Amino acid sequence: MAFLALGINHKTAPVEIRERVAFSPEQLVDALKQLCQRTASREAAILSTCNRSELYLEQETVAAEQVLAWLADYHQLDLDDLRACAYIHADDSAVRHMMRVASGLDSMVLGEPQILGQMKSAFAVAREAGTIGPLLGRLFQATFNTAKLVRTDTAIGENPVSVAFASVSLAKQIFSDLQRSQALLIGAGETISLVARHLHDQGVGRIVVANRTLERASLVAEQFGARAVLLSDIPHELVNSDIVISSTASQLPILGKGAVESALKQRKHKPIFMVDIAVPRDIEAEVGELDDVYLYTVDDLHEVIAENLKSRQGAAQAAEELVAAGTEDFMQRLRELAAVDVLKAYRQQAERLRDEELAKARRQLANGSPAEEVLAQLARGLTNKLLHAPSVQLKKLSADGRIDALALAQELFCLDEGHPKP
Repeated sequence: MAFLALGINHKTAPVEIRERVAFSPEQLVDALKQLCQRTASREAAILSTCNRSELYLEQETVAAEQVLAWLADYHQLDLDDLRACAYIHADDSAVRHMMRVASGLDSMVLGEPQILGQMKSAFAVAREAGTIGPLLGRLFQATFNTAKLVRTDTAIGENPVSVAFASVSLAKQIFSDLQRSQALLIGAGETISLVARHLHDQGVGRIVVANRTLERASLVAEQFGARAVLLSDIPHELVNSDIVISSTASQLPILGKGAVESALKQRKHKPIFMVDIAVPRDIEAEVGELDDVYLYTVDDLHEVIAENLKSRQGAAQAAEELVAAGTEDFMQRLRELAAVDVLKAYRQQAERLRDEELAKARRQLANGSPAEEVLAQLARGLTNKLLHAPSVQLKKLSADGRIDALALAQELFCLDEGHPKP
């Protein structure tokens, strides 16, 4: 078996690359099937978030370059450009990486809990696509168990620190009194729900949630006494909005420079604070060139996030130790499973030889041979057949100078100077 974790994240690639490598929800099932068809992968899953795009694979041989080439081709990227910012983990390193990701140890926000839900979604989509088999299935379950242990046994999840929290913290620095501000939230996913919760907790009384479907927008809005509108209503709502935070799965920008310019004129150039959490970006980069607009992307939130991480640093070491233990435990279980397969095959072979000798002994008894003689012949025949294949292989290994294999055989058969161990 061979596990592979390959991808890019906020540490290795700028947002301009990450948004090009991102997979939309609509792409995932077809992408997974294509990935398995065009590479040596027997099982595969794809995790695609604002901060990372990662492929998790199970292969007999780790053909990382082939997978990387597929990823570049799928997103129409130059292979050298992608290779320059990609990372590759194999086998136990891949297992450890997945567990660190699920535990929030590899996130922009140390210990953030959203990534575990996103990884569970990646697993569910891969299972729907039919690209999850027994090995990746076991790995994902072990990963979820380790992440849960990290969450419950360490303080890494204490104190609300997330991209959503950082966005609201930054808004507080721009506007001294958030209670007098109106917030326009674009999207209706988990991140926007967290943003809405933080804004509500800060006393922001006027919150508008805009989404492609009014039903999804209403599900978020009704929790916080907000209004739900459609994306087409954004230009109208923009005029009265002091805070705009966007996080959708759109492949194209939702908010352009022209719409913001128009809103600023109607606002008489009263400032607008904007945070674009989405990858690909929801707000055109040119919007940041406008006067009276404070536009931040996820990469701009690093400083705010770093300030809020100090309380979690102490728990990170304990979390790393749990991940290391989880990795070792999983790999040991896999090795035990491999031994079970070998033992099963060996037992089936021994039972076949036993049945052959037993059938021969019954025929001899039926022909009138003495029972003592038949039993002795049964014992000799079974012993010879059980020892034949190991004897042939040991002689061959000895002739080839494989002293290590001979020592292993002595340990396997519990031999000590030619005598069975007590």
